[in-house]
Amino acid sequence: MIEHPIISQIRATGYPSKGIEPQEEKPKKIACKDVYGNVVFVGEDVWTHNGKVIPDNRLEDYLIEFLGFDNKKAEVEDEL
Repeated sequence: MIEHPIISQIRATGYPSKGIEPQEEKPKKIACKDVYGNVVFVGEDVWTHNGKVIPDNRLEDYLIEFLGFDNKKAEVEDEL
């Protein structure tokens, strides 16, 4: 028989205790701003190029927009 995931969790860990407040998350520290003007937090993965900070998830965009790279499918070339 399939059981709802919340039921499985309650069976494994019990019901949450009443009166216990969840701990507040500490605010993240800002490290800098990236080339797109977005805030980069301490611990995030970034790339750097000539002093510019590029977020890991925007590296391909940076290569195309700022450095003129082309993104295309590989094709068979004539033999040399």
